[in-house]
Amino acid sequence: MKIAFLVYNMYGIGGTVRAVANLASALSEHHEVEVVSVFRRADSPRFPLDSRVRLTPLIEARHRAWRYAHPSGLRPSTMFHDPGPAGSAVPPSRLADRRVAAYLRRCRADAVVATRPLLVGYLAEYGRPDQLRVGWEHRTLDSHNPDLREEMLAAVARLDAYVTVSEADARQWRAALPAYGGAEVVGLPNAVPAPLVDPLQPPHPRVRADSRTVVAVGRLIPIKRYDRLIEAFAKVAAVRPEWDLRIYGSGRTEGRLRRRIDALGLGDRVRLMGAHAPIETEWAKAAVAAVSSDGESFGMTLVEAMRCGVPVVSTDCPFGPAEIVTPGVDGLLVPLEGGSDAYADALLRLVDDPEERRHLGEAALATGRRYDPADIAQRWTGLLAELTGGRSPHASSRRRPPGAALGALSGAVFALGEGAGRVLAAVASRRRTGARRVDPRARPLPARCAVTEDGSLRVVLDPSAVTADELRAGELVFRRRGGGDHAIRLPITDHGPDGVLLSRADHALAEGRWDCRLEPRIQPTSTRADFARPVAVTLLDSAALVTLPLATDSGRVAHWVPYTTADGHLALRTWLRPAHAEVEQVIAGEHAVTVVARLLPATDPAPDPRIVVCGPGPEWEIPVRSADGPSRIEFSLDYATALEHRTAARDTVWELRYRPGPGGGAVPLGRIAGDIPDRRRTDRYPAVTLDHPTHGPTRLRPVFTSRNGLALAMTAVPTD
Repeated sequence: MKIAFLVYNMYGIGGTVRAVANLASALSEHHEVEVVSVFRRADSPRFPLDSRVRLTPLIEARHRAWRYAHPSGLRPSTMFHDPGPAGSAVPPSRLADRRVAAYLRRCRADAVVATRPLLVGYLAEYGRPDQLRVGWEHRTLDSHNPDLREEMLAAVARLDAYVTVSEADARQWRAALPAYGGAEVVGLPNAVPAPLVDPLQPPHPRVRADSRTVVAVGRLIPIKRYDRLIEAFAKVAAVRPEWDLRIYGSGRTEGRLRRRIDALGLGDRVRLMGAHAPIETEWAKAAVAAVSSDGESFGMTLVEAMRCGVPVVSTDCPFGPAEIVTPGVDGLLVPLEGGSDAYADALLRLVDDPEERRHLGEAALATGRRYDPADIAQRWTGLLAELTGGRSPHASSRRRPPGAALGALSGAVFALGEGAGRVLAAVASRRRTGARRVDPRARPLPARCAVTEDGSLRVVLDPSAVTADELRAGELVFRRRGGGDHAIRLPITDHGPDGVLLSRADHALAEGRWDCRLEPRIQPTSTRADFARPVAVTLLDSAALVTLPLATDSGRVAHWVPYTTADGHLALRTWLRPAHAEVEQVIAGEHAVTVVARLLPATDPAPDPRIVVCGPGPEWEIPVRSADGPSRIEFSLDYATALEHRTAARDTVWELRYRPGPGGGAVPLGRIAGDIPDRRRTDRYPAVTLDHPTHGPTRLRPVFTSRNGLALAMTAVPTD
């Protein structure tokens, strides 16, 4: 069977795109599958598709001037208003109307599946009556505004079938559709593949047991109610301060959530991590998964967490969670009416009971397997076969296609516009890449990377992307930026399924940033080094770092964190120093910031220790006091005192360092443990504004630097 999925932007990120990628890839095992993206906004999809799936974009929109290549791209769509696409960077237009209509007229698929309301409208209007026309609902009927709901009901009544992702929502649609006919409504859950990170293989069982992290994943939008989660976690942090919350995602409520975190004093405990794909590497770092929504059409993140063996705490919201989670067996459901207090109680129940977390996680693994793509694809295949055998063709669409001559002329005009669009996209791509020739030997080499239980880094090269000659003649090289010829060279002649190991026990990497490339075994010249192949990360599993302590056994403090650069390549952020003060707590108050740190290697504070504040002006010192626990120190930085040291510069950063005593050398003070290579975005604290008698209003805020050192930022506040 030939099956086509109609998607608005397959190159984006979100639940619908992920669901289509999973199902289309599974169906391609036995069917001919095409994914049609109305817009192309990137070079490649964020979620990978099986190589057998054909991806067809209708409108080239990778360049800013794409609308001007098609005058109709500036005119609004005639299809009914769909708020999602209407608020995107590529809103529906007359161009989209024409392109989708033309595609549907020429499409020869046996079944066409439209994946959002606007596309359902197109399918109802322009879909061919000799094809199966199927809508796929990724939200819920009652989540649509009244006008869109009426338009949707009229459109769905003209389809052959409408698939919802929960049976509860299917019942709503059946009740709302005309009783005399219309689409058959079926509830089918989304497909969720097995995670790329095996939850049963080391170090993941130990990480789940030892982790003190709650993880939530989703778009930062009102219905997700992360404000409820943050308020609930504040109650958890008050009694279990060693636990933290990570929220992965992006969206319009980020600023509001940040302000709520600041107001509750949770800058040290709650981190907004941004969007991340693939997400299973982050689920692998969690002890508990949290879903706090007012509504979930399905609950993709619930199943993703379960497939990683993570127990879930979810609100019992409409519609998906109750069909996925069995309370007390594979997770917990919290009544919505209980608010943040009930949610906090559920979190604390699992926080305080590691044995229950383990039992729920084991059961969650079994539950997650029910959503394997092969099984869901089989259910879709059965539905399409049933529809094919029992359907009666609907009346043809109201809008008739234009005549042959007009259609040919229209096609020629649009082909010309698309050609211009491709030229603009090529020019933009050349500008992005520097328009320079790339030697074939310098093409990125895909690899999967994982941190082992002892903190070593394992790199497994993609065997299909490297030749036997390259393996025989090459080495995996970690080269420090700005370090000249300083490099770690690892032989790869015996590269197998276990890959190449950069051992933490065998290698002490100087502090800095290291890039990883495949280079010739003979030391290359500067010219030949340009043609070395950078290692491109396809998967980076750093879960082991979440619970791994800083290494101090060699008399030095050492740590490294692998990460993916902006261009997708593998790099290491390393720290290696004789001594270090690891920041454990930052409490940003109205008048001062209080810091608790642990001295490494472990030692008792010397007499008269100080914190030295270094910046663009003369340095000054702050007294240090002993904190609870061995090798711990505490100090407070008064904002008013700090303001006295402000210079005329608009923006200044003053680094904090620990000095053990008079005449002693300064020791770096920062937060380098864990899996985060750069804490400037994740570890953030509220600012205080004070008035400087000479330089005017000044904003003071504790920050982390690019080296993850603790500092104080002073910024001039603009005045009207």
